[in-house]
Amino acid sequence: MSGYWLRRIERLDPVTDHQEIYRISIGHEFPWDYQRALEFALFRTYCVPSISKLLSATREFAERPQRRYDDTALLMAELAEHGYDSPRGREALGVVNRMHGRYRISNDDMLYVLSTFVYDPIDWIDTFGWRRLHEKERQAAYHYFREVGRRMGIKEIPDGYEAFRRFKDAYESEHFVYSDTNHEIGMYTLNLFASWYPAPLRSAVSTGAKSLLDPMMLAAFGFEPAPAWVGRLVRGALRARAVLERPLPHRRRSKLLYPGGAKSYPTYPAGQRPSDLGAPEPPADIDPELLRRRRTSA
Repeated sequence: MSGYWLRRIERLDPVTDHQEIYRISIGHEFPWDYQRALEFALFRTYCVPSISKLLSATREFAERPQRRYDDTALLMAELAEHGYDSPRGREALGVVNRMHGRYRISNDDMLYVLSTFVYDPIDWIDTFGWRRLHEKERQAAYHYFREVGRRMGIKEIPDGYEAFRRFKDAYESEHFVYSDTNHEIGMYTLNLFASWYPAPLRSAVSTGAKSLLDPMMLAAFGFEPAPAWVGRLVRGALRARAVLERPLPHRRRSKLLYPGGAKSYPTYPAGQRPSDLGAPEPPADIDPELLRRRRTSA
């Protein structure tokens, strides 16, 4: 990759220009890496029993896992591509807030999920990207998601990049424990990842994905670790990909909304709006204690 976009980032301010810096990083410099990293960031949140319990109760991962993945990916892409205060950005945030507003989700759980969107891609790109992130890209990611979090009504977002990282690490140390619903949602997610490949490769894909999970995640999901040689092979392949990408010309067009063409999000046609996305109403037999408000009869 040429240094075209990096030179642009160096001229910007990570506080006042955080949306532009983040859009360049995710859409032009590292679209594939951000997509993979955000998949694993969401995977990581399923290690928290209070989060996996709710996801299990909605049955969305059991019945519509690809659609739920597409919803999340497209809503995040809408925000990054158009800006959180643009008409499409506000529409996307409205969908996110409506879905979350149905359930009793603690502020700390919401804050933790937000933190994974900041730091998991940073850690992934530092390890597997074709270059390490510039300090302005790191700071911009924090400021971007702090503003998104505020618009989602998330309170007590730590003040500063390092403080938010410390919150994330402490939360995982306290809340990453095994539960049956962790295992259930983890298996649905592995099966979803594997479903994107031909049937003969699916077992290998699942094993390869597990090789990228750290020991805390494996314990929280109740997964057996992948053989060490698989981890070496997968990491070697990811690093080789970065070497091959490095000399390529810079991307002129953002890859955010359709990173791999029209089939990137198979449950939605091209041209969808943010209001077309999102999960349906909670199932009628869901535990009322998981709902923000008890239903009333018609």
